[in-house]
Amino acid sequence: MLKELWNDAAGGFHPASAPDFLPEPALKEVQLRRLRAVVQRAYDKVALVRERMRERELTPAAIQTLADLRRLPFTVKADLRETYPFGLFASPMSEVVRLHASSGTTGKPIVVAYTREDIEVWSEVMARTLACCTLHNGDIVQNAYGYGLFTGGLGAHYGAEALGATVIPTSGGNTDRQIMIIRDFGVSALFSTPSYFTHLVERAGELGVDLRALPLRVGVFGAEPWSDGMRDHIEASTGIDAFDIYGLSEITGPGVASECTEHHGLHVFEDHFYPEIIDPVSGEPLPDGEEGELVLTTLSKKAMPMIRYRTRDISAIIPQRCGCGRSLRRIRRIARRSDDMLIIRGVNIFPSQIEAALLAVEGTLPHYRILLSREHGLDQMTVEVEVTPEVLSDQVRVLEDMRERIAQAIERIVGVRVGLRLVEPHSIERSQGKAQRVIDQRGD
Repeated sequence: MLKELWNDAAGGFHPASAPDFLPEPALKEVQLRRLRAVVQRAYDKVALVRERMRERELTPAAIQTLADLRRLPFTVKADLRETYPFGLFASPMSEVVRLHASSGTTGKPIVVAYTREDIEVWSEVMARTLACCTLHNGDIVQNAYGYGLFTGGLGAHYGAEALGATVIPTSGGNTDRQIMIIRDFGVSALFSTPSYFTHLVERAGELGVDLRALPLRVGVFGAEPWSDGMRDHIEASTGIDAFDIYGLSEITGPGVASECTEHHGLHVFEDHFYPEIIDPVSGEPLPDGEEGELVLTTLSKKAMPMIRYRTRDISAIIPQRCGCGRSLRRIRRIARRSDDMLIIRGVNIFPSQIEAALLAVEGTLPHYRILLSREHGLDQMTVEVEVTPEVLSDQVRVLEDMRERIAQAIERIVGVRVGLRLVEPHSIERSQGKAQRVIDQRGD
């Protein structure tokens, strides 16, 4: 817990004393003890878990090793919707001190609960996340994640305070004011979605604010997939070090995994969240290094334990030890979700592939959207991408050359030609939070 990670003499968080550096046998001992306890709790207090275990003729006593985890049934997002709002809670409401929920744009919202102990664990893993991102108790951090029912804002806030940093809770939006605060308050780290940060950088340039000349040194970005090309663009235009973090409300919110200074995969805080990679179709576990669907089990969650939750995020466990010295395993950064896949003329396409293609072509901007339509019964895709004013003001031949280079870049990556439309800067609506990249106009 937090008090165990806090060094009173130094007045700050010491990552070397965190479980991130536990020897493997000690870590596995913690994992197994917590796994057995959380399975017992879920079996005793959550009817759905108990029914599914009984269908498999399992009791908590069957969990004798970490390998026994794969004998347990999966939990999926539909389970949370079908038991809405409180059907998966393992704690009475008298012990629940916080509720969060998803937006519910595709149906009933996902409701998640926290006991006081859960909030303390969440603060701990977020503090460890930020330590991975080189933050410390001398930093001034601007938190532009949304506050409210979305878990991002409060999760990052509590973690930064636990780290001992100074937190400015700006939340999302009001971009001009965000830029003023970065400049006037000497902000050294900023938290937001990567798409919102690119908008902020663009607006700073319009206001004549050079972010490179300011103390801002770190960006902590999450809540949506983003590509290495987007990282390169952010770092090249601002001079900051951009870190990817990962989490999801069903598990705890942000704080499940984080990049370190090596920028090669994200360390999973696996003393609290046990990772597996499975084949998305068969559900069978895959060996380290093979790509598949990430499955997570909460090892210490009291209010709403999740047993083998299928995230739909595609990743792989990196088998090698990280150069930073942490013993925690890493997963490859999440670039796509299995349920984000688009099928166009029989070809599987992910939005992240489009982003990677666009950012590989000089003269494009990191603002784009994918329009889906239907003509004569066939699905069509058109990509709108903003290009620099210099490109638009050039000769028609230059503009056509740019269009062809982008079209070829997309075709090389996704294997099919799609419609392409070059548009002026600022013509695509900017995101104040998670970017909406895909606009479905098919009218189903």
